Amino acid sequence: MNTSPKNSDGNDMPPKSSTVILLLLTFADTTWRLFIPSVGFTLLGVLLDKQLGTTPWAMIAGVIIGVAAAIGLVRLQMKKVLPL
Repeated sequence: MNTSPKNSDGNDMPPKSSTVILLLLTFADTTWRLFIPSVGFTLLGVLLDKQLGTTPWAMIAGVIIGVAAAIGLVRLQMKKVLPL
């Protein structure tokens, strides 16, 4: 006996709670892909600037590398979710 709701085409639809959970997991996955590389490479650049005395060049390089890495990770995620 099938208890899941059906749309107008008669196809099975996932329950709303599982859709919300899937959406939240996707947001969480995207969030780490954006913030970890951006913040991590920026902090690494700040640390290198302190060690090498090159303020602010290593931090700027860290920001650029972090943003590029974040964009690459999100693009990979989107290719997996939305194959075009």
